[in-house]
Amino acid sequence: MTELPPFLEDPGGTRGAIMSATYTALCEHGYSELTIQRIGDEFSKSKSLLYHHYDSKDDLLLDFLEFMLDQIEGQIPTYGEGGADDHIEGIVDHTFGFGDTAMPTEFTQAVVELRSQAAHDDDYREYFTRSDQFVRKHVAHTIRSGIEQGVFREVDPQQTAALFQNVFLGTMMLRVTNDDEGVLEDSRAAFDRYVREYLLVDE
Repeated sequence: MTELPPFLEDPGGTRGAIMSATYTALCEHGYSELTIQRIGDEFSKSKSLLYHHYDSKDDLLLDFLEFMLDQIEGQIPTYGEGGADDHIEGIVDHTFGFGDTAMPTEFTQAVVELRSQAAHDDDYREYFTRSDQFVRKHVAHTIRSGIEQGVFREVDPQQTAALFQNVFLGTMMLRVTNDDEGVLEDSRAAFDRYVREYLLVDE
């Protein structure tokens, strides 16, 4: 059984119930095998509501992505008692699939499938462009904060955030399309070295 993220366990309202059903069906079937009927099988209310609100599978999925974008801040590690350096470590753990913040494999697979639609669908491309910009803005803000705190070197926040963004996307793709676990381990080691040698201020 697919485990729902906390914000979908009891989202409330018809739209929230549809989003939960969509998440479950998407993780189970993936994009190519997903249908509104299969989403309806996970929906606790009348299936006719799905057809009333959405004209097609992609119409529903784009609304689902918008819903996820509204929630994405809760999916990115947030500041705790530590500083920006601890926050960056949490982001790296999230990226490479370590720790409690790792994205479930089934959902990662679904996101990769959905992102591939952006190659030929303008609506998906527009969504993922905005989503990437949001993540990059978040990382750039963290970098700036770390510079102000004196824990990061005087790097360019925008350029550094763009590098993080590319690492995010490449890692996501490799995690679900490549069986060589050593690739991710080597990538993690190299990126850790980058953070340690080029981003963190020597203690």
